[in-house]
Formats: sequence, C-alpha cells, structure tokens
Amino acid sequence: MSGDAVERVSLAEKLALIDRYWAPKIVGELNGQYVKLAKFSGEFVWHKHDSEDEMFLVVKGELTLKLEGRDIRLREGDFAIVPRGVLHLPVATGEAHVLLFEPKSTVNTGELDNELTAASEWI
Repeated sequence: MSGDAVERVSLAEKLALIDRYWAPKIVGELNGQYVKLAKFSGEFVWHKHDSEDEMFLVVKGELTLKLEGRDIRLREGDFAIVPRGVLHLPVATGEAHVLLFEPKSTVNTGELDNELTAASEWI
C-alpha cells in the first residue's frame, strides 16, 4: 500500500484466499504494526513473544487461549491481548477466523522455530 492511499479491505475476501491453518497473512500496516488474518483449527503450540504484545480478534468461530492457570474463551466479536512474555496456546474447535494485530517483528510461533513457523506474507 502506498503511504497516501486509502483502501477498502474485505475480511471475507482476504480470508477466502487463505488455504492453510496457523499461517497468518498480512492485510494491513499501521504505525509499525501489522494487521494479519489467519484461519485456525485444532491446537497450535505453547509459545510466547518476549518483545511483543499480540491481539486476537475472533471474526468467525471460537478460539480458546490457554494460559498458565486459566483459559480465555473468545467468541465471534471478542478479542484478547496477550502481553509480551506470557506463555499461551491458541486452540480452535472447528475452524476459527482470526484478526491479529501485532508489531512487524512478531513471529507466529514466538521464540520457537518449527514446522508451524510461518513467514509474514501479504495477501
């Protein structure tokens, strides 16, 4: 996107382009932050982000954020912010569509580097 262009972004249209679970795609950028969309299904991995907070907004479906000692259940329209350094495990029963808001430096698996680590790509 150019710096002076204002563009419409359709969440439904962008989500239709995503064909892999747990691989967030960039759909916008502002103030050093990325807006990402992802499809989740099943259980991810326990991880944390040492330097970044991470926001999860459920667009469709349900998502549980497992934390040490408690779970947070998010339904459509709900969001939660996981502060930096907090160990968490996202779990989706069925398919969940999620908008993520996080610094550009955020890697989806946090400090882990494994088969679920996804490169940041625009769609």
